[in-house]
Amino acid sequence: MLDTHAFLWWIADDPRLSQRAREAIADPQNEVYLSAASAWKIVIKVGLGRLDLPEDLDGFIAEQMRQNRFLPLAVTIPHTLKVRTLPEIHKDPFDRLLVAEAQVGGLMLVSGDRWALRYPVPVLW
Repeated sequence: MLDTHAFLWWIADDPRLSQRAREAIADPQNEVYLSAASAWKIVIKVGLGRLDLPEDLDGFIAEQMRQNRFLPLAVTIPHTLKVRTLPEIHKDPFDRLLVAEAQVGGLMLVSGDRWALRYPVPVLW
């Protein structure tokens, strides 16, 4: 499962995305998920003027998901309830939700953020 920045760096071919992450995302044997929480975070950042993406954000994200064979990951009640059990390592509610989704789904989180390593979830970077 991609952290929001991993998704954005992948589609922008940003050099900040690690080589290990690039290889894992590109490997057709891997299922790669994008959480609805990441899409929500992107919408908020675009609305605040902190992220510049095409105006047709719905079409843009849908096309990126299709082109890159990313699978959507819905936010469910078990995901949101799992957030309550997480240690207070990181305050960002979107990032905490991503950790909870990874835990509940048994997924690896693709993230370059150091805080992610402090949670009991497998992290690839």
